[in-house]
Amino acid sequence: MNANRRLIVAVLLITPAMIAAQPPAQPAPGGRGGAQGRGGAPAYPTRTVDPGMAERGRALYGVHCAFCHGADTRGGDSGPSLLRSQLVQDDRNGETIAPVVRSGRPPRMPRFDLTDAQVQDIAAFLHGFTINSRDPARMRPPDIVTGDPKAGELYFAAKCASCHAPGKDLKGLASRFEDARALQQWWLMPGGGGRGRGAAAAGPMPKPVTATITLASGQKYEGRLVHIDEFVASVIEADGTTRTVARDGDRPTVEVHDPLAPHKALLRVYTDQDIHDVTAYLVTLK
Repeated sequence: MNANRRLIVAVLLITPAMIAAQPPAQPAPGGRGGAQGRGGAPAYPTRTVDPGMAERGRALYGVHCAFCHGADTRGGDSGPSLLRSQLVQDDRNGETIAPVVRSGRPPRMPRFDLTDAQVQDIAAFLHGFTINSRDPARMRPPDIVTGDPKAGELYFAAKCASCHAPGKDLKGLASRFEDARALQQWWLMPGGGGRGRGAAAAGPMPKPVTATITLASGQKYEGRLVHIDEFVASVIEADGTTRTVARDGDRPTVEVHDPLAPHKALLRVYTDQDIHDVTAYLVTLK
C-alpha cells in the first residue's frame, strides 16, 4: 500500500464524537490552529471560541464522550482521535458533528440525544484545542479513581445489581484489568471495542444481539441478528441457517433483544460523579 493510499485509509477510519474532560489547551490567537502552511497561511483552521460555550462543552464531553475518545481528544482504547479528524476540522458550529452524535457509529458508538445548543457547546470546546504539524504523545490523567466507593456501591445496587453480582460474574473483576482506566471503559460499554490497554479478554463479554422474526402465518425465525433496516431483517438460527425476510413497515414483526440495552440507556443519564463513584467501587472487587 503506497503512502497516499495509507493516508486516505487513515482519514476514512477517523470518526468524531466530542472532546475531553480536561480543560482545553490554550488556543493560538483566533482559536484552533497555529501551524504554518505554504506562504505563511495557517495549516489548520482557526476558530474564535466562546469561553462559556467551551466550558459547557467540556462538562458535556466529560459525561458522554471522554471514556472512548480520551481526556486529551487524541482517542482512547475504543474511540479514535478527534484532534485531527477532518470532519471536526471542517465543522464550524456543530453542523457536521451533530449528525454523527445523533446517529452514532454502530457497533462501537451509541447515539446521543443532544440538543443543537449542546452539540454547539461541545464543538466550541473541541475547537479550542490547538493543533499543529506535530502530535506529541497523549498525556493521560495520572489517576481516574477520584470517586466515593460507598456512593458507587449504592449506585451499583440501584442500577446494576439486577443483572450483575460482585460475587458471581464480577468476582475478582478489578484484578482482570491493567488499570482503572481500562476497567472504567469496560463497565461503561462492555464489548464496545475497548480491547487494548488491559481490556482484552478481561471483563465478561456480552451476549450477541438476537432477534425474533414473526411472519404473518405465525412462523418464527429466531437467532443472532445479522442485519436490520427498513427493507430487510436477517438472523442466523442456532443450526447456522440464515433467514432473511423483506419488511414492509412494521410487517413482519421483528423483536430485537439487545443485552446491552440497559448500558446504552444509562449512558444518557450518568453524571460525571456517577462514573467516578462506580469506578471507585469496582476497583475494590479484587
